[in-house]
Amino acid sequence: MNEFQLFGIIISLLLSVVAFFVKQLHRDFKRVEKDLGEVKVTTSLIKTEFKGINDLMNQKIEFLEKRLTHIETFIFKTIKKWQRLI
Repeated sequence: MNEFQLFGIIISLLLSVVAFFVKQLHRDFKRVEKDLGEVKVTTSLIKTEFKGINDLMNQKIEFLEKRLTHIETFIFKTIKKWQRLI
């Protein structure tokens, strides 16, 4: 075996190792891309749920404000009636 054959074998082995790691890196990037897609879907779902919950809470707050206004009006009218009677 001469030095050129030995050099060729070493270069082939090194290129094989590099190719293996590039293949692993490509596989990892595919997994990251898949995981990123899942994160985007999950984030969109959470955002939609949060918006729905926020809208529902705003509706409840508006309902309670209207109810409170109605109760205040009723109380003030009752107080005025009592003041007239006294």
